[in-house]
Amino acid sequence: MTQDTVRLTTAQAIIRYLVAQFIEIDGVERRLCGGGFGIFGHGNVTCLGEALYEVRDTLPLYRGQNEQSMGFAAAGYAKQWLRQRFMFCTASAGPGTANLLTSAALAHANRLPMLMLCGDSFLTRLPDPVLQQLEHFGNPALGLNDAFRAVSRYWDRITHPAQVIQSLPAAIATMLDPADCGPAFIGLPQDVQGWAYDYPTAFFEKKVHRIRRLSPDTAEIADAAALLKSAQRPMIIAGGGVQYSRGTAELTAFAEAHQIPVVETIAGRANMLATHPLNIGPIGVTGSNSANAIAEKADVILAVGTRLQDFTTGSWTAFAKDARIVSLNVGRHDAAKHMSMTVVGDALRGLQALGASLAGYAAPADWTALARRERTGWDEYVAENVSHGNGPASYAQAIGVVNALCHPRDRIVAAAGGLPAEVTANWRTLDIGTVDVEFGFSCMGYEISGGWGARIAQCEREPDRDTIVFIGDGSYLLMNSDIYSSVLSGKKLIILVLDNGGFAVINKLQNNTGNESFNNLFADCPTIPQPFAVDFEAHAGSMGAIAETVTSPAELGEAFKRAQASDKTYVITMKVDAYEGWTGEGHAWWEVGTPQISSSTKVSAAHIEQESKRVRQRKGV
Repeated sequence: MTQDTVRLTTAQAIIRYLVAQFIEIDGVERRLCGGGFGIFGHGNVTCLGEALYEVRDTLPLYRGQNEQSMGFAAAGYAKQWLRQRFMFCTASAGPGTANLLTSAALAHANRLPMLMLCGDSFLTRLPDPVLQQLEHFGNPALGLNDAFRAVSRYWDRITHPAQVIQSLPAAIATMLDPADCGPAFIGLPQDVQGWAYDYPTAFFEKKVHRIRRLSPDTAEIADAAALLKSAQRPMIIAGGGVQYSRGTAELTAFAEAHQIPVVETIAGRANMLATHPLNIGPIGVTGSNSANAIAEKADVILAVGTRLQDFTTGSWTAFAKDARIVSLNVGRHDAAKHMSMTVVGDALRGLQALGASLAGYAAPADWTALARRERTGWDEYVAENVSHGNGPASYAQAIGVVNALCHPRDRIVAAAGGLPAEVTANWRTLDIGTVDVEFGFSCMGYEISGGWGARIAQCEREPDRDTIVFIGDGSYLLMNSDIYSSVLSGKKLIILVLDNGGFAVINKLQNNTGNESFNNLFADCPTIPQPFAVDFEAHAGSMGAIAETVTSPAELGEAFKRAQASDKTYVITMKVDAYEGWTGEGHAWWEVGTPQISSSTKVSAAHIEQESKRVRQRKGV
């Protein structure tokens, strides 16, 4: 019996396979790959470009302005879809592909699916060395694309067309696996892309995927339940994994059934509404007094869907040294960290199983009441912090203005710098899953690009809602070209540029460790003889956005209303103070390296102060 085949190039086979992949989400079948972001060059235009042209109406290709920003957009898209769908990025051989390294690292750190289809040197090596090829004298097989091994969950180089039959399903399986989820990289040598092969037609038949839910081991559940039942001061740390498991309702039900206070990580912001009485606030270095106050008293901590990074744990000073941790995580690697009692499993199913085993248990009423009082105190602080007229214009005031005016289902995007910390501390969640604070890789430049990717995804489900980007002037100057992308593609963003004259949050860290301001604020750069203000309004306007500049939070509110009414990307700029107006409460200790010796007495004193707080740090974690 002869197997039916179809003759295709390697590139054509890859694209035809992607078109045939679907996923079931809430009973609805959707194409698994939402499309792609691409910048063509040698290495991807002639073969992959030809294949993509044939499906341009089925698998939309968004033209990027920068490969790194394309990867950020793909990450923002994946976050909005809760890792249930992904975008691909295609780049040419050489520097185009190299530009994707940072965004691949971001996707890797955040456990996000992203497929990279990147050009590579000729397999035959007949034309070597080719344009932009990196030569390794003792290893001719080693090239730039090998750098992606460190930032990919799946990595392959196609050296024969038949390899696609194994490589593509493996890449997709990795991207859809809740435990191993992350970016997949496929290197495509320029000659191999165009080579033809007789592929089995069955390879291209429609396939509907479903994301696996891993049920926890009954013995691990029993051990965890026994420990939780012994708790007098239990606490739940809710991470981003709760949302990715679509387990936010189960989290709330579990907390209510057992009256256990919940605190949120940065990735877990918007797991619960701000008004829920058991939501005690964000925890850690960028957290709240309320969450950190109960964290240091808790005797048993249930960590759900979090990798417990140092901003969450205060570099492991946030908890009592004798506190016991139960870690419920779908990833064995994350569940087994930090001397935790391990429960490997899906967050939703794990909470359900634990809830059944904890039937009849409730945290002591005085403990829950204490947690609620702490949250009330924090709410009062935030209300004052975000109010107008309490000092110079600040990040917190801008956040308060938007929080009061936006729709509950609008999506908020922020990334590295001062704004994610301020959003984490001051934003009051209006609806579940509406906040994306990129601190997994803490990557400047994500904001506008990630917002664009999120907006593409948002338009597929909630087109009437807005994606709102908070960005500082430093990140704006680092990466802003997707303002143009959003205008070109008709994917409206509302972007708030809060200008404090440089990298003010790192200047704050510099000052807090006794150092003089140096090379962070433009005014403190010796190599800048005459600093001048950037006209962000004119710059954004030149890329097709509607733009305006305001001078106060009150004016910001009126401008934001105009932005809401607009059908086009809208950029609002406001200056904020670089030194005053920071959220001064709620911070846990954070370990940073400080000089043991210095000619500066301020630096030496700051080192002693920093090290004095290490006494609370847990060891052996």
